[in-house]
Amino acid sequence: MGEKGNRLTAGDRWQAWLLRWSPLLVFLLVTLPLPAYFFFRYLTVTENPGEELLVAFSTFGLFAVFGAVAAFLVVMYRRLWERRLRERLAADGVTADELSLFESELSKEQRRTLREMEARNPLLADAYRETLAARLTAARVLARSRSDAEQVERRLQSLSGLQAKGRAEVEEDLGKDRERLERVRREADEHARELDARLQLIEAVASRDASQAETELALKRLGNVRDHRPLALDTVRESQQALEEIEQETRQLPDPPEPRPGV
Repeated sequence: MGEKGNRLTAGDRWQAWLLRWSPLLVFLLVTLPLPAYFFFRYLTVTENPGEELLVAFSTFGLFAVFGAVAAFLVVMYRRLWERRLRERLAADGVTADELSLFESELSKEQRRTLREMEARNPLLADAYRETLAARLTAARVLARSRSDAEQVERRLQSLSGLQAKGRAEVEEDLGKDRERLERVRREADEHARELDARLQLIEAVASRDASQAETELALKRLGNVRDHRPLALDTVRESQQALEEIEQETRQLPDPPEPRPGV
């Protein structure tokens, strides 16, 4: 994917994938080579193989510590790189394709809902992903405008006690910045509320769709139960019917003759 400007590039994707697996690779590369060498010697030498095995375990424990430290440093670098990448991508807005890099900024409930939608309704998941990306953009614009507004207020306060030529002009420029930032904040806040409402609407549609699907499945199973009686029930009924027929035939048989006296 070869986006221009601040968009995600193929090199960014490759580096992100590499950094994701780098901690494990670094740990293995630092920890295993020397212990593996001594373990191989343990399998091949004929004299005192136990010493080679002892050295292999000892070096493994020692280098595992170095490997863990190296992996931790790689994790710290990966987090720093990802944070810089997010800042660069968010400079002109987060897109749905880049949302996976901003999952840490989503709530636990939003991540769970997105996974469920991806499994049940991919089209609805695309709409939800796009709305989440726009909501993150609005949140970042809000945060940036508030931070910039605080800086403008601090500059205005620092000018309040300053008697210098050109002060009025500087205060006028800062006043314009304050008005502009307040306008940006209001617009971003309005967009954020609209996007929150859209997210709730999509979640409601997804929940209703899931409930309808589950209800239809339950009704279908009930229909199958109604149309197909259990085989065990038919077997028991046939057995009872056979027993009743045997008893009825037994009652219809003539009584045996009574023995004559004196015989």
